[in-house]
Amino acid sequence: MDRPLVNNQVALDGLTLDRYKIESVVYGNAKVVVPEDSLLRVRASRERIEKQLKDGKVIYGVNTGFGKLSDIEIEKEDIAKLQLNLLRADAVGVGDPLPKPVVRAMMVLRANALAKGFSGIKEDTLLLLVEMINKGVHPIVPCKGSVGASGDLAPLSHIAIVLIGEGKAEYDGEILSGGEALKRAGLKPVVLEAKEGLALINGTQAMTAVGVVALNEAERVGLAADMAACLTMEALQGIISAFDSELLAVRPHPELEFVASRMRNWLEGSKRITHQGEIRMQDAYSIRCIPQVHGASWQAFNYVEERLKIEINSATDNPIILESGEIISGGHFHGQPIALAMDFLKVGAAEWANISERRTERLVNPQLSGLSPFLAVDPGLECGLMVAQYAAAALVSENKVLAHPASVDSIPTSANQEDHVSMGTIGSRQAREIIHNSARVIAIELICASQAIYLEKAENQLAPATRDYLERVRKICPPLESDRAISEQMEELAQYILREDVLQ
Repeated sequence: MDRPLVNNQVALDGLTLDRYKIESVVYGNAKVVVPEDSLLRVRASRERIEKQLKDGKVIYGVNTGFGKLSDIEIEKEDIAKLQLNLLRADAVGVGDPLPKPVVRAMMVLRANALAKGFSGIKEDTLLLLVEMINKGVHPIVPCKGSVGASGDLAPLSHIAIVLIGEGKAEYDGEILSGGEALKRAGLKPVVLEAKEGLALINGTQAMTAVGVVALNEAERVGLAADMAACLTMEALQGIISAFDSELLAVRPHPELEFVASRMRNWLEGSKRITHQGEIRMQDAYSIRCIPQVHGASWQAFNYVEERLKIEINSATDNPIILESGEIISGGHFHGQPIALAMDFLKVGAAEWANISERRTERLVNPQLSGLSPFLAVDPGLECGLMVAQYAAAALVSENKVLAHPASVDSIPTSANQEDHVSMGTIGSRQAREIIHNSARVIAIELICASQAIYLEKAENQLAPATRDYLERVRKICPPLESDRAISEQMEELAQYILREDVLQ
């Protein structure tokens, strides 16, 4: 997933940001910079706002109230106070703080949207947000409180309020007031002017940030699911015939062949894989239908990736200051495109776990595997991996609840002015939780496959690719020679799956 960066910098130009570059900032040491041509657009957008105000025009959110209060005109001397009040009133998030990587992604995404030059932000305000990213000033953003339309108002307000020296932020491992965090980083708060508070918060960057971080994790989980399926096939002497390219070509969904081709490559050279009729005619669906099931999840992944790719470089704000000078109030803050995508990702990721748990059952159930009951060395005296499968079943069941679509659950807000909302931020958070649960389920399958191969003394019969990955699994969780607690090793392997690419 690595992409080369120029001077280890990521340009925020509103046009070329992608999920790989975001990850290099969120988890790596890449810095962000706004190119000069983008700053020119930002300055021009600001000039358009100021000209309209000078001409006495009434502009939503600039010299009017917000939402249902949009018909109330604000006096000129109160315009700056209006923006300040907006941030204070909207910073009402609740719940645990969003993880630092998600907060950093939110900041990168909002800066990138502002850099497009359609929001009327002042250059100094945008550059302070950029410096906060580069110097590690991380606002404390509660995870709950956004309905995903009119923008992610609450979570983005918890970021924006730090720019004016209020709220709370983490700096150098310490939670401080916003003003103190800026001071220690050598930064100064800004004084917001017309439109700026609204420009900072009226977007979809919370749901998109969680979505981008989750999508990158989902890609690694999906690859780990394909690899776990390979090891299970070797443990159970699965039939490769069902993965035949000519067979799959008669149902030409490309993702089916992508999965089958990847698994054929990884299983190349294996002495454990069988062909139709050698041992049995058919495998159960959880093995025989891996291309169809995993492939469909990759279809969902590809759809979500395309939606996020567009949203990352979109102007999600209201009103929009067009290059013509016209200022139009529309609905670009509405999160529905991402809300539906996140609900789709939830289902796709949950299915990687659903079918993985069924393969785990085939590994531990002696009536299905022909192996030692629950893969114990001394069954009866030992329980082996019996309850590891219980844990997988619990996680899969939890995923089924989380996979209920959040986007169908609109609740009107702002006295029915905002009468349809997306709930996209809820869907994004649920998607990431499902992805983490799925990583744990796949970790359990990998441990069970590893144990089955250990009991069969089949390590030397594996394909080179699967043997290499098995060694990585066993560095975290060695085979069980007798019962032992492996809860921490299961979680460590799941975190490894979430952060490390199988293809590396």
